[in-house]
Amino acid sequence: MSPKTAKSAKIPGAHRGSAGWRASLTPGRITMLVLAVLTLVFIFENTQETKIRLLIPEVTMPLWAALLATALIGALCGAYFCMGRRRR
Repeated sequence: MSPKTAKSAKIPGAHRGSAGWRASLTPGRITMLVLAVLTLVFIFENTQETKIRLLIPEVTMPLWAALLATALIGALCGAYFCMGRRRR
């Protein structure tokens, strides 16, 4: 490789200055980040114990744990269906 082409070779993942991270902040990503923060605030504001029926058994657990588990299950289902749609 000549010195001229060695200098112009781009390093994967390298950003030029501070414009690199701004370019990755799309409106969709900002919206998802705000929704994630609001979801976490809602979950951790609800700390009281609650009774939850899981088909037959009834368990008592903190509401934040039930909300967090539900949010994680929803995120995993959304990611699974989104990835399945992209593969086609």
